Amino acid sequence: MKIDIVTLFPEMLTGYLGQSILKRAQEAELLTIDLHNIRDYAAGKHQITDEPPYGGGGGMVLKPEPLFAAVDAIRSQDDQTKSEKVILMTPQGRPFTQAIAKDLSECERLIFICGRYEGVDERVRQHLVTEEISIGDYVLTGGELGAMVVVDAVTRLLPGALGAEGAAETDSHATGLLEGPHYTRPNQFRGHLVPEVLKSGHAANIKRWHREQALRRTWQRRPEMLLSAELTEDDRRFLATLAHESAAELTGNDNN
Repeated sequence: MKIDIVTLFPEMLTGYLGQSILKRAQEAELLTIDLHNIRDYAAGKHQITDEPPYGGGGGMVLKPEPLFAAVDAIRSQDDQTKSEKVILMTPQGRPFTQAIAKDLSECERLIFICGRYEGVDERVRQHLVTEEISIGDYVLTGGELGAMVVVDAVTRLLPGALGAEGAAETDSHATGLLEGPHYTRPNQFRGHLVPEVLKSGHAANIKRWHREQALRRTWQRRPEMLLSAELTEDDRRFLATLAHESAAELTGNDNN
């Protein structure tokens, strides 16, 4: 996969994008990431990238010319037939999810545009961008942090990026559920023990324990996710048990 990030502040991204799984994916040639400074594509001696908005109002708006020029230059570097998406990171975009990450991971090239100030000229949205993505219902100073979040999530889904085959398939949200708890050594820490089933060596029981813990955690923290999760009959029976336990707890509290 080829990823290009168009930004006014490429130095903000270099540290994170060169570490951990992102670093290993690039070294394994699963991923190529290039950063492009918007200023390099701005015309004139002063390389102006932003102007006040027509009609007045506070703040500055990123001009269309350098953004179009940057994307044109990126596209001219290699095969135009690659499946690509041009993504604008903006609080007005659709909320980022694991499903969107999966969709993006199947593209050959992603081009991220990191907005700044009051945003970008509307013609960038209308005639250049193919996707608008938000990482949450809040406003950041720029799109760089959002772009790093999306790139990280997408990279984890590239075959071979995590090393262990299928590792990403058990992450929270990948199965429609939150991931359950994990334990490691020591067996006892400050009086707290690792569940016996995890030390039993019984693969089927361990697998079922992990599934039930994922169901329990999702029930407790994000119950709305259960409405769209793929559930087996065993899952439904376990959820019915959780519902019964919750009802019993409420009844017990009412009697206190």
